[in-house]
Amino acid sequence: MNFTNRITELFNIQYPIVQAGMVWTSGWKLASAVSNAGGLGLIGSGSMYPDVLREHIRKCKAATDKPYGVNVPLLYPDIDQHINIIMEEEVPIVFTSAGNPKTWTTQLKEQGIKVVHVVSSSRFALKAEEAGCDAVVAEGFEAGGHNGREETTTFVLIPAVAAAVKIPVLAAGGIATGRQMFAAMALGAEGVQVGSRFVCTPEASNHPSFKEAIIKAVEGDTMLSMKKTVPVRLLKNHFYEQVKSLEDRGASAEELDELLGRGRAKKGMFEGDLAEGELEIGQVSAIIREIKPAGEILHEIWRDFTQAVQHPF
Repeated sequence: MNFTNRITELFNIQYPIVQAGMVWTSGWKLASAVSNAGGLGLIGSGSMYPDVLREHIRKCKAATDKPYGVNVPLLYPDIDQHINIIMEEEVPIVFTSAGNPKTWTTQLKEQGIKVVHVVSSSRFALKAEEAGCDAVVAEGFEAGGHNGREETTTFVLIPAVAAAVKIPVLAAGGIATGRQMFAAMALGAEGVQVGSRFVCTPEASNHPSFKEAIIKAVEGDTMLSMKKTVPVRLLKNHFYEQVKSLEDRGASAEELDELLGRGRAKKGMFEGDLAEGELEIGQVSAIIREIKPAGEILHEIWRDFTQAVQHPF
């Protein structure tokens, strides 16, 4: 099925499917594999030192001649260096998150870079549009990683954001299959950003033990945590229980930051410590049951989406 819309045209891609830029997961191998398969692959810069980001960008450019991008959490301490590297390396697309889109959007767009911002409400979507963003990602609280405090679900968020802004909307949070993509598009999205499903790929840089834990997960095995600091959805383990215990007794943001600040994300997702590490993953992990190549996943999502379009019932 030939398909074009504002998202495919904006990014010059074949399928309106974006692979999320996730910490300790989305390196050049995953991003280039998704881009080569016809989607948009994103390098996750949030867990990279500036020189490591430059290396991943250069390796991605060598591995694909297709469009790719970088996800930049705006709360990153070396954000200035990251932005400069992105401009120096002529990265074509940037997804920003966890911060104010006004900070860098104009500067990036002056360099000819397409800018997309991740939002958790229609209010923030309007701010992204006003800042000059080319599109927004409406991410429901089912998602893994950084999340909205409002706990608005994807099915409520998509139509609200689509009604609020004129720029294209990508849906994210709880999307891993073609039928879920079909549902998101029916609600007003023009594409999807998929995170958790691409964690379980050979190309993802996270630890194999983390991938195995995801495919064993069932409903209720993840919870939104650390709402006093930066909300994140965690796979339940001993570290999660420590966080919950602190939250239940009304711990301050500083106490939570101290617990989180011991390299927990790297320990869990990259080094594979399933007990003491931070394991960020979405609710949709409950239906992920196998590890397979990123290109196969993308084509499977698209095939199932087109079948749903032709036979919705």
